[in-house]
Amino acid sequence: MVVDLAQYDEEQARLMEEMCIVIDENDNRVGADSKKTCHLMENINQGLLHRAFSVFLFDSENRLLLQQRAPEKITFPNMWTNTCCSHPLNTPSELVEENQLGARTAAQRKLEHELGIPPEQVPLDNFEYLTRIHYVAPSDGTWGEHEIDYIFFIKSNVTLNVNPNEVSNTKYVTQQELRAMMDDSDVPMTPWFKLICDSFLFKWWEKIDSLETQKDETTIHRLGF
Repeated sequence: MVVDLAQYDEEQARLMEEMCIVIDENDNRVGADSKKTCHLMENINQGLLHRAFSVFLFDSENRLLLQQRAPEKITFPNMWTNTCCSHPLNTPSELVEENQLGARTAAQRKLEHELGIPPEQVPLDNFEYLTRIHYVAPSDGTWGEHEIDYIFFIKSNVTLNVNPNEVSNTKYVTQQELRAMMDDSDVPMTPWFKLICDSFLFKWWEKIDSLETQKDETTIHRLGF
């Protein structure tokens, strides 16, 4: 199937040229391919898998920052999700696997790109790596996700300068407020966010000031299969 990106937002189409890190089911790097190729369901259905990250940023009151994805987004437009979700790229700084440094670098880069958060407000060493999840999720008949997703928590009072091409809305929520959103069928949420919420988020959130007890750095959790 040939997919013409000219029908989509120009900037979002340009970002589809970025090179993601292609991996096997044990998160071993096996190559690289474009964001477009990695997110086409016809390739996902054949097993194409890439590396990703999800950031959960909390303020000093332990409220979680959510974003609503912009309508211009090619995958999962208009959906509410965690603070930032994207991909390490096939670049020297983001390929570094020791101490998840590549994924941390990508997370810092995308927090600035999507939400305008200055890097100095989210230092690399402040990202708390919790675990990895492996999931597959269709967006529509054409696009979807198939990722091993590195989960990071970070606590910081940040300033936002939102990129409207990426994010249409933001809000800080308590646990109770997030549960209410999840129960509201009129609030669309990304599938990876729902999976993480259902499986892990609230127990991690309860331990936000003692996360060492919650970390599982070796397991890759297979969710939603």
